[in-house]
Amino acid sequence: MEPKQIREGYLVKKGTVLNSWKVVWVVLSEDGVEFYKRKTDANSKGMIPLKGATFTSPCQDFSKRVLVFKIQTGKKQDHFFQATHLEEREAWVKDIKRAISCLEGGRKFARKSTRRSIRLPDTVNLSKLYLLMKDPDDGVKEMKLEKDKRIYNHCFTGGTVVDWLISKDKARNRAEALMLATGLLNEGFLQPAGDVSKQGAVGGAETLLLDETDALYYFADSGFFCEGYSSDEDGVLKEEFRGNIVKQGCLLKQGHRRKNWKVRKFILRDDPAYLHYYDPTKGDDEPLGSIHLRASVITAVDHVPDAKRYEVDGNLFEVITSDETHYFLQAATAEERKEWIKAMHTVSKTGK
Repeated sequence: MEPKQIREGYLVKKGTVLNSWKVVWVVLSEDGVEFYKRKTDANSKGMIPLKGATFTSPCQDFSKRVLVFKIQTGKKQDHFFQATHLEEREAWVKDIKRAISCLEGGRKFARKSTRRSIRLPDTVNLSKLYLLMKDPDDGVKEMKLEKDKRIYNHCFTGGTVVDWLISKDKARNRAEALMLATGLLNEGFLQPAGDVSKQGAVGGAETLLLDETDALYYFADSGFFCEGYSSDEDGVLKEEFRGNIVKQGCLLKQGHRRKNWKVRKFILRDDPAYLHYYDPTKGDDEPLGSIHLRASVITAVDHVPDAKRYEVDGNLFEVITSDETHYFLQAATAEERKEWIKAMHTVSKTGK
């Protein structure tokens, strides 16, 4: 009997021979993880058996990369994968851990209905704590802070995080609050925003949140942006980042000049209505370009003109901006295409 397929999608993978990071299509089954160069490929580039494997998340082996997890096989070979956003990593982590546990216990894979708790001590659920911290009325206040002639929007200091944890009785003292805050940082819920916070490391791999007023951080799913982004050919401006993040994930995008298709990470923001796209293999937060969605037309399409180099078929959609620039995108599934079109329609009608 064929192993049951559990999850599939785009992830960034570190090469086992070369140190380069590349986007691959990943398929998780009950007994292993297969990865493909492209979603449409019939033959995989490799298979990672999960029986006897060791799983690590979060993986702190790479200081400039967040949301990385590691699978170590019985042959002591390390395989590193990186997700593009927090929810995506949590979904993969939950299913891979469950698959390994089922193999060890000789059970068939089945998802638990209860929510997974991230253990710091056993009684702490960082996912729940993160949601409380993000509460607009009672959580940590996002601010506009200036440092080193740069303005950081939607951020806060490490000292503020520690103060909040103590004031809400989540920690008894600053040392305990610092331990909680470091857990949130290591899990990817909080992100370092400036040079001071990025250099806050102890023991090399383990990132430490700094209880300081000049160490800046931001929520992983916030509208954070720094007024200092460099512009690119699509004219990325700082005002474009003011909106809240509505949806994010990987899509295939057709290039404007070469007409080739590449996987890009997309972040959809409202008010103003912008869709930014990034190279998911890079460790930085600087977009390759942006699409202004206000008054744009977003429709599902059956085919794409000039699709010469790669055979791209199915789940395609087109964005025509108000200045009549055409963008062609492809989702992994019909449901995913439907979700993106719906979210972009909503933003294009309500956002500036």
